[in-house]
Amino acid sequence: MMTIYSAALLVLVASASAYTSPASVELGTAGDYAILTKTGVTTTGVTHVTGNMATSPIGEISMTGFTLVRSIDNEFSTSGLVTGNITSATHKEPTPTNLITAISDMETAYTAAAGAAPDSHELVDGVLTGQTLAPGVYKWTNTVNFSGQLTFNGTASDVWILQIANDLKVASGAEVILAGGAKAENIFWQIAEAAEFGIGSTVNGIFLVKTGMAFKAGSTLNG
Repeated sequence: MMTIYSAALLVLVASASAYTSPASVELGTAGDYAILTKTGVTTTGVTHVTGNMATSPIGEISMTGFTLVRSIDNEFSTSGLVTGNITSATHKEPTPTNLITAISDMETAYTAAAGAAPDSHELVDGVLTGQTLAPGVYKWTNTVNFSGQLTFNGTASDVWILQIANDLKVASGAEVILAGGAKAENIFWQIAEAAEFGIGSTVNGIFLVKTGMAFKAGSTLNG
């Protein structure tokens, strides 16, 4: 299981022509990281992260379970569980300064995603099992959850923004499907509370989550 602590990340069908694809959410330098958090990452099992991982304004002591090895210049660390560099506020400059910018860009992206004008409110009360979502902005004030499959159907340039004012709960074995050319990089999950990914689940998208993310055994996120 891996836990990310963040302070910032229907068979009703929403017709592919129902809404206009919104503008993408700009990530800035935050897009250089697979995982970017303000308060730490913990792994307690077999984990693999493809991409860079970082935390700021706290230090690498908040990244536990990764057996970190410092670089010779002390600007980053590495781990056998991470394909990429691991950086924090306690690494040597220019790393801390770069992370201040990245964290600011992450917070800007979260605010932008939260501020997009919704096309849909409370779709199926947040129970998205078996649903197909067209491009657009979706808003829920309650917890959102799904089991089985949730499909995003659109072109490679289409964008989805999911504004969730509570938690996201993905059931064990659940799967996010990309159809019609939809890309994970164009799906933005803005979550005001926590996200939990059940055993063996697979999700796609960019997750801007305020309080924390928990990945149970065998779960996968493609961003």
